[in-house]
Amino acid sequence: MDFETLLRILTDLLDTEDYSDNYPIMICGRHGIGKSEIVYQLGKLLNMQVVERRVSQMQESDVLGMPSQEVYKTDKGSEYSKFNPFYWFLDCCENPRILFLDEFDRGAEPVKQAFMELTDSRKLFGRTLHPGTIVVSAINGGKHASNYQVGELDPAEQSRWTTYHVEAKVDPWLRWAKGKVHYLIWDFINQNRGHLFHDGDFEPGEIYPNPRSIVRLNNVMQRKDLFKNIKEDLGYIMTLASGFVGLGTAAAFVRFVENYEFNLTVENIINDGAWEKTIDWGINEHLAMTTKIGQSGIVSQDKLSKEQLLNMANYFMVMPSEVASVFWTIFCGEQEDNFENPNLVPFSQTIADNGVQVAEHFGKMLSKDHY
Repeated sequence: MDFETLLRILTDLLDTEDYSDNYPIMICGRHGIGKSEIVYQLGKLLNMQVVERRVSQMQESDVLGMPSQEVYKTDKGSEYSKFNPFYWFLDCCENPRILFLDEFDRGAEPVKQAFMELTDSRKLFGRTLHPGTIVVSAINGGKHASNYQVGELDPAEQSRWTTYHVEAKVDPWLRWAKGKVHYLIWDFINQNRGHLFHDGDFEPGEIYPNPRSIVRLNNVMQRKDLFKNIKEDLGYIMTLASGFVGLGTAAAFVRFVENYEFNLTVENIINDGAWEKTIDWGINEHLAMTTKIGQSGIVSQDKLSKEQLLNMANYFMVMPSEVASVFWTIFCGEQEDNFENPNLVPFSQTIADNGVQVAEHFGKMLSKDHY
């Protein structure tokens, strides 16, 4: 299944009123496709903190805890000791948390065996999880196990989990990535869908693309401002990208950029929502597009759709203040008392993707504080 379906299933599974039916959940899938991301999305959706533990890094003592220095006595005077749990587990016992056990099938066998009590009765060594705590794990095993150094769960272990297998699918990823990655990366995957994830055998030592590596490449390129004037140094982009996504995908990305048409039409901005492609523009380019929009007459149509208004609002947010003033007059007209445009009020009230209303943004630009 895809991640959108999984998130819907998870929210249906988890009862926020009667926690007795919130059984442990296991997410199974290949590396780099967003398993951890979906757990943190779930935490945000439920307004719950995520407590993450890498089972692959744990020893049995990390689950058991440390012996207390205090000596305890039974009613008959016999001495005994107790184990004090580590904070991560105590936190999940005292507060409602999402306990995320990542890389569960890479854990040592004694560690996985220690967790069997937790997945069966929500207890570990006499301590019980908070009724609101949700246990989630992620693994690479299952049908893809032959590609990974993982240990398969035996039937008794597996039976304690509600397990869902997820795959990386292009359209859900594109919906998630819209606005999160640069438009060139987004367009590249949209038009070259086989490069989101390698779907064949994995050769030792070879580098292959996956959603995680693509996002990491995007982040580095944005941080170093490499998308600006990107065509001027494609050789360097090729070398950089190959370390993240492999030589084949890097070469395909460079060819894509080399042949990419950066000229936009009014329809690209208003109808297609391609405003992200203008982020690196200068004032002259924005003025040219604003003039095109005014000459097209598209903003004086009887009624623009909510999607078109949102696209314009998003574009309005990235304009320099000088251009935004020109853009605003397109709606108001040259005369201050010309308010015949039926789209003026809906546009001014539209809230862009950054959560700011158009009228509020324009007002701040005109204020003295803005300058």
